[in-house]
Amino acid sequence: MKVFRLFALLDRLREASAPVSAEALAHALEVSPRTIYRDMATLQAMGAPVRGEAGLGYQMERGYFLPPLRFDAEEMEAIALGLRLVRARGDAPLRAAAARVSGKIGAASGEGAGKVTDRLPLRAVTREHPQAGVVDRWLPELRRVIRDRRIVTLGYVDLSRRQTRRRVRPLGLTVFDEVWLLTGWCEVREDFRNFRVDRIATIEDTGERAPNERGRRFEDYLATL
Repeated sequence: MKVFRLFALLDRLREASAPVSAEALAHALEVSPRTIYRDMATLQAMGAPVRGEAGLGYQMERGYFLPPLRFDAEEMEAIALGLRLVRARGDAPLRAAAARVSGKIGAASGEGAGKVTDRLPLRAVTREHPQAGVVDRWLPELRRVIRDRRIVTLGYVDLSRRQTRRRVRPLGLTVFDEVWLLTGWCEVREDFRNFRVDRIATIEDTGERAPNERGRRFEDYLATL
């Protein structure tokens, strides 16, 4: 039905980071480009924040918020498992945020806080690690300096148990089975470096903000793997 196709179009545009061509949308939804043109005109007439540019494609306007749409079964399972992974491996503020998200999904669905995700037969568990307290101590601060693109001085204990000081741009965090890993740009070595969060002894915010430089971003590091 057309109404479901319109919702699907909004979903595609909402998750896209760049304009999407009518041909690509038509291929994804198994319709003709002419149908996409008509559907986009319908969405724009309804006031949806969608714009199209010749030669580029369609894009959702920035700064607009769309109310959540109904999730299908696999989307809800993905959300539930993701929230449970955060509850199992995240720090206290992240665990609290996961609980709030679960409550909002339940409220939006009309089934009460958390009931939609809690009833799904998916679980995520983790072993207790001796370094969990250290990780919980530093993760909130690391997430803050990553968001704000701050330059910090890390007191870091290396594998030889020597404490060193590193001037670093924190870029991203990765959680593994046993450890959390901080990826940063070392201002001294002028290269990417990884640090185990449980080996961080101190974090000092220098008050300096790092520029968003190509070649020194988290996505640039991931491209080297």
